[in-house]
Amino acid sequence: MTSPKKIKRPWPTKAAMEQIYEAKLWGDNGSHFYSGDGSHHPELVEPYIAILQSFLKSFENPLTVADLGCGDFNIGAALVVDTKKYIAVDIVEDLINFNKRKFQRPNLEFHCLDIAKDNLPMADCAILRQVLQHLSNSEIKNIVDKLPDFKFVILTEHLPQGDFVPNINIISGQGTRLKKQSGVDLCEAPFHLKVKEAKQLLSIKSPNHGGRLVTTLFKMF
Repeated sequence: MTSPKKIKRPWPTKAAMEQIYEAKLWGDNGSHFYSGDGSHHPELVEPYIAILQSFLKSFENPLTVADLGCGDFNIGAALVVDTKKYIAVDIVEDLINFNKRKFQRPNLEFHCLDIAKDNLPMADCAILRQVLQHLSNSEIKNIVDKLPDFKFVILTEHLPQGDFVPNINIISGQGTRLKKQSGVDLCEAPFHLKVKEAKQLLSIKSPNHGGRLVTTLFKMF
């Protein structure tokens, strides 16, 4: 498998994400990089890992997985063993280099890519866990256009409780659409993702930030 091609362009989102980690805007658990409570709080992490492990183990021939926005890899580290190959991607180069040193397995690769602009790695399944919620609609649209290359997409988004207006635009960075009583719904305008099947795997109330973390499995055409 060839390495995904990186396209050299200005990266304002990269700068924003680098600042988040440098200033520890998502919290600080004493480690050099910390991806926030959503990647560490047991009430949110343990059910998610359990259901993804079950999904991955259900295949006689293990899947190749692309983790698009792997963060500090606290979650991905628990999934690697159940895959043929696990390709972990993030936009922050220092974070990727740190992960390369900390997590080493024969079937594990790390790549520094901007998933909105660069070519994505070839894989059976893409994981996007609390990634799109931080991005502008234009960047999400660029990513959505690439998702049909996968057989499966597992998406987790932080959504408001109850009814909400989907996909209100934001500037990419630390925040999400929750303050606008909005959240990302890829099947609604302006994205209109076409899928063969959509199945909600998990919905967990966020203990600290309100709303709920919803994980959906999309089977792609």
